[in-house]
Amino acid sequence: MDTKILWVDDEVELLKPHIMFLENKGYSIDTCNNGYDAIESANENNYDLIILDEMMPGMTGLETLPKLKEVSPTTPIVMVTKSEEENIMDRAVGADIADYLIKPVNPNQVLLSIKKNVHKQELYDEVTTSDYRSQFNEITNEFNSADSFDKWAAIYKKLINWDIQLSNSSDSNVKEILSYQKTEANNQYVKFIKNTYLDWLKPKTISKPIMSHTLMKSKVFPVVDKGKDVVFLLIDNFRYDQWLSIRHLFTHYYNIAKEEFYCAGLPTATQYVRNSIFSGLTPLAMGKLMPNMWLNDNEEGGKNQYEEQFLLRQLQTYGKSYKVSFDKLIRPENARKLLDNISRLKNNNFSVIIYNFLDILSHARTDTEIIRELADDEHAFRSLTASWFEHSELFDMIKTLSAMGKTLIITSDHGTIQANNAVKIIGDREISSNLRYKTGRKMDYNPKEVFEITNPEEAALPLTGISSRYIFACNNDFFAYPNNYNHYVKYYKGTFQHGGVSMEEMIVPFILLESK
Repeated sequence: MDTKILWVDDEVELLKPHIMFLENKGYSIDTCNNGYDAIESANENNYDLIILDEMMPGMTGLETLPKLKEVSPTTPIVMVTKSEEENIMDRAVGADIADYLIKPVNPNQVLLSIKKNVHKQELYDEVTTSDYRSQFNEITNEFNSADSFDKWAAIYKKLINWDIQLSNSSDSNVKEILSYQKTEANNQYVKFIKNTYLDWLKPKTISKPIMSHTLMKSKVFPVVDKGKDVVFLLIDNFRYDQWLSIRHLFTHYYNIAKEEFYCAGLPTATQYVRNSIFSGLTPLAMGKLMPNMWLNDNEEGGKNQYEEQFLLRQLQTYGKSYKVSFDKLIRPENARKLLDNISRLKNNNFSVIIYNFLDILSHARTDTEIIRELADDEHAFRSLTASWFEHSELFDMIKTLSAMGKTLIITSDHGTIQANNAVKIIGDREISSNLRYKTGRKMDYNPKEVFEITNPEEAALPLTGISSRYIFACNNDFFAYPNNYNHYVKYYKGTFQHGGVSMEEMIVPFILLESK
């Protein structure tokens, strides 16, 4: 379909060379020399773009602009003027013009503005698709040879950036290619974890990533020790792609000092990894040293009741005498209460805030049909996250913390993955209920479909009973029982889960922000 443009200028006869140039490029150009005719023409025709001269006798361009907006509110309008006065530019920009050109304009300037405002999507699709396809083989070669956590984190970062860029593309084929590549990358990542994970937990292993139980000692305490007043914000279920969806909101308040990753331990479930972060210990060590504060999966009671006590013990272990506060925000009223009393954090060296909303949102998406529809895929879930954050008490807190001069660390205990493939498992009533990992004695499964740990102590995990073991779902799998299998699969397929082995769950963002 031809692109139809209206050019409004009281000296339109002088623009014939420009118009011929554009017509030779395939554009259909209508012209008029005053604002009144422009409004009438816009009423009678559907234009893809309007080029409007600001300095016209009778009704000026700025006077014509709002009337054109009434007639054709979605049509982009490019303002052209001889004046370089700042107040005219401000008025034009404030009236929501698409572009601003200063005379004398040359044909290529006009062509660029047309492409930017009319053909942006198709050009975006063409360029991003071409760029991704050119990097496809390079990324594949990288994950086929990656032999360290840092290399996998770099691959994950690339794939997520491409995922976000291509989510705005209308090319469904290239999206399918990226989805296939992400799946293949996760398959290779699972192999990498199976080959290396247990070695990372051996004391004498030199080359190992920072993990949940070493995060505070390695990455957080050193920032506080430099004299920074640090707020450590742990957002449950927070992934790197979700960080990218809200990063732009921080630009007025913070400079990004670091954007890194650490490795969440297994299982990638709150009970294990969050307790490890605050205790500085593996789950096995917690079970042995603090049996009254550690509950196994098969035991009744809350599994995350002692995080503050764990943190205070870790601070004491490393001789840290920080002035500390600890706030765990599970419900919206908790966040509002902290926001109303945020000044009490002012004199702290180290303030911890746990924010559970994303975990609640993930579970609501599983249980509530309307949330499932709103967050149908990764792109929609990111969008929902960004919308929530922008209007949340948490964002208001972050603005206030910036004004207080606080250094902010944002991270998570684990991520989530959209589970789409059911894997059958048979077990007794004693095995754990999580969809992404199981622990217990009597379990029947295909060993090739899981990451199997037959000796939990090798993985620094507590025994839940004699001859108990752990198995982890890999990539986007989830466990399903043969009984009522079809109903179970239909209910959980496409939901966001955690506890298993995937880049999304284990490669956790660690963001260090300095207030402006």
